[in-house]
Amino acid sequence: MKRKIIFIVVLLCAVAVAIVGYTQSSKSSPETSSASSSRAAQRQQRHIEREQRRAERQAAYERYIDSIVLARNFQFSPQTMQQQVAGGVRILNNPDFGVQVWGSEVDIFLPYIKGVTAPYYTVMLNYALPHVAGYTTEQTREGWLVTFSSSLYSGSDYNFSLDIYSASGSGVLTISSPWYSDVQYNGSISGI
Repeated sequence: MKRKIIFIVVLLCAVAVAIVGYTQSSKSSPETSSASSSRAAQRQQRHIEREQRRAERQAAYERYIDSIVLARNFQFSPQTMQQQVAGGVRILNNPDFGVQVWGSEVDIFLPYIKGVTAPYYTVMLNYALPHVAGYTTEQTREGWLVTFSSSLYSGSDYNFSLDIYSASGSGVLTISSPWYSDVQYNGSISGI
């Protein structure tokens, strides 16, 4: 019993010492409080400066994307493709796949899924087009919509619709044909 009483007394003394130490540290001198508020103000200022630098870099990147789209000097590099409406997503690792736009010329090197019913098969669209029909660039809320069409030296037209997101530099290309299901590609936009 005596041990329990001694243990409780020692525990109470330790708690009292901790409380006294805490109250004395919270009543620090004006110089210490001034220094800590100065450090807090400096941290806040650095935080604001970093936010401003990031905002400036983002605005410059969006201007860059806008300029290459308007100059018709960009390329779309796909990372995935999917047959619409519910086809499986395929990852594209070939760095040579893409669509390049140079003024009125368009180079296309993409895998494409053909077939009216299963089994579908993949072919390569490999064309250097000196001109395309109906090339339009329309500004959207998030970036640009670039559309054009071409027969790709075949009997029917293929319509290309490229949604470009200026903030992220990404794009979604949809190729539609009257004979086959749409094929959609997700990737990135860069200058040539």
